[in-house]
Amino acid sequence: MVFTPIEWMALILIVVSAIKLVVVLVNPKAWYDSVAKKVWASPNLMMVVSLVLAAVVLYYLLLGGITIVEILAVMLFLSLFIAAGAAIYKKEILGLAQKLLKDKSMIKKSWLYIILWAVLIVWGAKVLLF
Repeated sequence: MVFTPIEWMALILIVVSAIKLVVVLVNPKAWYDSVAKKVWASPNLMMVVSLVLAAVVLYYLLLGGITIVEILAVMLFLSLFIAAGAAIYKKEILGLAQKLLKDKSMIKKSWLYIILWAVLIVWGAKVLLF
């Protein structure tokens, strides 16, 4: 079977998610110790790698004929899905939000992410409305 780049990306997500789900159900600490701690050990590296991979995924989605409007609609679906899963952690999430609001350098730390969101919003609005 020959997969398209989009199908390969979906397969990678399926395999990694299935492995994570099994490991977390059997031994959550194992996932934390062997994956989460190592992946998040360097937040700057995590951000760069994530943004580069996001750019590659975006490129292949667009190349595959998916529009930015469709991508944003899927992002809405994913945001709502994540929010549903996170809702049971209200206390922890609100505590983190309060901590972040007290951080005077939050915008400075997040400038690139904020700009990228603005670009996606403007791009989507331009395609959808003009």
